[in-house]
Amino acid sequence: MTTSSPEVGEEAWAGYRTFDRNAWAQLRDATPLPLAADELEALRGLNDRLELDEVTDVYLPLSRLLNLRVAATQALHRSTDTFLGQQRPPVPFVIGLGGSVAVGKSTTARVLQALLARWPDHPRVDLVTTDGFLRPNRVLEERGIMDRKGFPVSYDVRQLVRFLEAIKRGEEEVRAPVYSHVVYDIVDGEEQVLRQPDIVILEGLNVLQTGAAAGHESRFVSDWFDFSIYVDADEADIERWYVERFFALRDTAFSDETSFFRHFAALSDDALEATAHGIWASINRPNLRDNILPSRARADLVLDKGPDHAVRRVILRLR
Repeated sequence: MTTSSPEVGEEAWAGYRTFDRNAWAQLRDATPLPLAADELEALRGLNDRLELDEVTDVYLPLSRLLNLRVAATQALHRSTDTFLGQQRPPVPFVIGLGGSVAVGKSTTARVLQALLARWPDHPRVDLVTTDGFLRPNRVLEERGIMDRKGFPVSYDVRQLVRFLEAIKRGEEEVRAPVYSHVVYDIVDGEEQVLRQPDIVILEGLNVLQTGAAAGHESRFVSDWFDFSIYVDADEADIERWYVERFFALRDTAFSDETSFFRHFAALSDDALEATAHGIWASINRPNLRDNILPSRARADLVLDKGPDHAVRRVILRLR
């Protein structure tokens, strides 16, 4: 089974336009590259082979498009305020970013955050992950769904929707819970505080999903997005990246004495590989096929990656 995007002209992508990498790169216009190699290294995720030419070819044009969209949205808000004869608090532009485990969402989000913050019209860009809205492990255990962590049912969607509502009201301070991938749980007493940013990037597995598990009182998380992005790749490639990341984690996070997965650090290569494939088959593959991939067609833009982790095509919704 492949999860890669259909070819141009297929009915499923009516209303979209597909660009190969070279054609997309031309759309950067004269946008300068504001990131140096050492800055990019700090943004690169574990086992993610992101190069400067990828930023130049793919993410600079995307940052230019988003900058234009932000300006247009801000102008729309001003025109509404003029009509109403009042001035409301600034409303952040919200970008939703979804895709599978191990597909490179976090790196994409960090690179976009760094690039967008360098545009003069919106220097304050906050990045929030939906991991903070996972229910605590004790709750998942009580409900017998610890093995469904990352599935829509494992999130406190009511809390996430309230968070987005507060963001869109332009509240002076909005707080989000913090999640630790080391202890594999919500961190008690820690919060991320957003103070009227210009842009908010919300990154997570199921941000584009619809259905009962993804909404609250007939509102979906994606209803609050001004633009949405899906990071895509063939399923076989994503599984391979997931296993590679598992090996990288054995030498880093898994070796931490406080790590929830510290027992994996002592496994042999064969045992670790079998464990990684087993977790993929029992948890990540079903979540991808049943919940994450079906949401791809709702994205405004799809970044389609090849086997080398590099973006090979960009698919943009035109309507």
